[in-house]
Amino acid sequence: MANRVLDSWALIAFFEDEPAAEAVEEIIDQANRDRHRLYLTAINWAEIYYSTMREVSPAAAEAQAQAIANLPIDVVGVNDDLKLARQAAIYKATYRMSLADAFGAALAKEKKAEFVTGDPEFKALEKEIKIFWLKKSQ
Repeated sequence: MANRVLDSWALIAFFEDEPAAEAVEEIIDQANRDRHRLYLTAINWAEIYYSTMREVSPAAAEAQAQAIANLPIDVVGVNDDLKLARQAAIYKATYRMSLADAFGAALAKEKKAEFVTGDPEFKALEKEIKIFWLKKSQ
């Protein structure tokens, strides 16, 4: 079973029914059918939560948090060994990206997983991690 890491960009597109939502829904459906395992970093989870809270409402943020909990997604935190944090710090220092994005990329590297995103910020990482590119207009 292959692994995939979802970027917050992908889940936000899914929740906001943007053009990439259909592709993300298919990825989630495949995970439900045990075709692959899905991961999301706790940092990216927080990014989704705070952006929804800020742009919509605290109630909407809670609703999305519950929706994520009901999806076949393993939310991964930072462990005491700091391996994930170290790789995220290296990506943040080396490439122009947010810290949340660096954590997502680091998790994809750690899990040897395909990183699901449509954020062009990750173009620079194509030699480091495998990326499944979502299109802004499907």
